[in-house]
Amino acid sequence: MTSETTPTETDPEFAPAPELPAFDIERETLSFATLEQGRTSVYASPEAMHRFRTKVEALPTTGESGRRRALGLWMLAEYTRAAQELQPHEADDTAAFTRARALLSLGRFEEAAKIFQRLSEKHPLEPRPRSGLLEARLEAALKKDPDSGTKASEELEAAVRSAPGGFAETVEGLYLLARAAEARRSREDALDLYDSARGIDPQHTPVLTRFAHLAERAGHDELAMQVYEQLLYLPPVDRSVLLNLGVLYEDHGRDADAASCYDVVVRNEGTNLRARLYLADARAAISMYYDEDMEKKEDRLNQILRIPITDFELSVRARNCLNKMQITTLGDLVQKSEQELLSYKNFGETSLTEIKEILHSKGLRLGMPRDEAVASIEAHARRMQSGDRSDVMNKPILELQLSIRARRTVETLGCLTVGDITKHSAEELLGMPNFGQTSLQELRTKLAELSLKLKGE
Repeated sequence: MTSETTPTETDPEFAPAPELPAFDIERETLSFATLEQGRTSVYASPEAMHRFRTKVEALPTTGESGRRRALGLWMLAEYTRAAQELQPHEADDTAAFTRARALLSLGRFEEAAKIFQRLSEKHPLEPRPRSGLLEARLEAALKKDPDSGTKASEELEAAVRSAPGGFAETVEGLYLLARAAEARRSREDALDLYDSARGIDPQHTPVLTRFAHLAERAGHDELAMQVYEQLLYLPPVDRSVLLNLGVLYEDHGRDADAASCYDVVVRNEGTNLRARLYLADARAAISMYYDEDMEKKEDRLNQILRIPITDFELSVRARNCLNKMQITTLGDLVQKSEQELLSYKNFGETSLTEIKEILHSKGLRLGMPRDEAVASIEAHARRMQSGDRSDVMNKPILELQLSIRARRTVETLGCLTVGDITKHSAEELLGMPNFGQTSLQELRTKLAELSLKLKGE
């Protein structure tokens, strides 16, 4: 299995909506542009990919059919086989360029550079061969000497800016300038250049891939997620895109979305242990959060709804009416509508006003659906907390932007808000599985930013 997967096996929100016409490898007029565009239909569904693969594998290995077969292998991300089977067809520019791209993907940079150089000399104003040549040279230099970033970046910038035909202003030129900025560790410059390149071509996979990775490393999570999500629509999707996006989703509390990403990898690569572990972890987080959150809300709801009506000061008439209607708790009361109460003999507007005031004191009202009652009780409890720090204490724990490990630990303790965390001591936290001094220091730092501390500190 290659490192690429089809995005349509993930959650439906990631799947392309329209069904595209099948790409006919035997009849299409093939150029590298049509090969790239055709991938969208090839990866439109597992069935479409299976049909395309079957047709490609059935083609002869020689002649024009052999050339088409080899190009089809590249579309299927079978880069090793594509590079091998395209070699006899290098006199054809499309076959040569596609083979060079396959070699680049395989990390065979010097071989790729030779082909790109020949094509760029033959087509000096075409940006793609020149871009491939310069990128292959950069990768080869960094592979040979990882510490040569500054020198390599200077050489790359000079080559880009001296190239003819306004190359530096093309998407390929901007991409390479961004690579040069990365090589000299100028992250923000690189991000700006990738963003400019994306503005020219929002479907340029190398631009989006490098942009997303760099944004993630620079801590721009929202930007990274946005760009990774763009890549989901540009098949074949590399497994690293799905895994990295899944981790970002988890960091932002989107465990269901994370599980969808991991599930795609697992279904395409059943032996990928990393993806399997991530998927199990994300699914466990979904269950843990849902169960503990709902249990806490249910407990609060039941405690309040079980309060007897006799605990409240009611007029004799209102009390007698409620008794005759067999309404003995707040839970019985919220199920009734105003019309039902007013329809009872001797129950008037004055009694109704009394009842409304009681319910309002608990954040409830007559005729309230159960789900709404749960939410209202929670909101009311937060509003009623005393002290000037109530807004801070009521912040959801997701706003702390904790690491996955720290967040899951406090959620396991039943914490939903920042205030809930401050009710626990360092000793309690250190007693939790997989929670160590690093996570404890992270939590203390986050709380200190809000002028808060753990219990006992």
